[in-house]
Amino acid sequence: MQTVVEQLVYISDMFGTAVFAFSGVLVAGRLRMDGFGVMVLAAVTAIGGGTIRDMILGATPVFWVRDPLYIWVVIATALIGMWMVKLPRRMPWYVLPVADAFGLALFTVIGAQKALNFGTSGLIAVLMGTMTGVAGGMIRDVLAREVPMVLQKEIYATACILGGVLYTLALEADMDRVTAMLICMSAVFGLRVAAIYWHLSLPTFSLQRNN
Repeated sequence: MQTVVEQLVYISDMFGTAVFAFSGVLVAGRLRMDGFGVMVLAAVTAIGGGTIRDMILGATPVFWVRDPLYIWVVIATALIGMWMVKLPRRMPWYVLPVADAFGLALFTVIGAQKALNFGTSGLIAVLMGTMTGVAGGMIRDVLAREVPMVLQKEIYATACILGGVLYTLALEADMDRVTAMLICMSAVFGLRVAAIYWHLSLPTFSLQRNN
């Protein structure tokens, strides 16, 4: 049973990698970058968070060096993405945000669990899960000379934090890993999709005074 779950997680991880890479392709296309620029933004979005996580945890070589399939997924997604965006018929607007929410949920679980495997505390596991989910997008936005989305009012990193907390608490309550994973992913995915559908956002901080 555990082997089947691990295989499903691995396949889902590749799907999430492709989704995050595609979001990098869209940003690169909006900024009219060349092919190399597309590859760079696709790569940092897809594997940037996990790379920083592994470096902090001392999990070296980092995951994509040990398993180059991640790089091939990024390359394939970038090439296919550059072709897809030129098609006259576009995919429905909600497909990518929903797929991104799924990838975010999975990356949060993977990051938190990897930190726990290294013997960290629950707090560090939550931080590593959040970093795995959002750091790649932050690097992408910085390279695109934009304020990272997660630093604005979007409910994105907040969803990761909630999911990471629920995941660590579920494990502390002696729930099995699969149940804890489903709880975490449901929370992250549900909150993110709800935020998209109902345009939910966090209150913003501003020093400007209203006259």
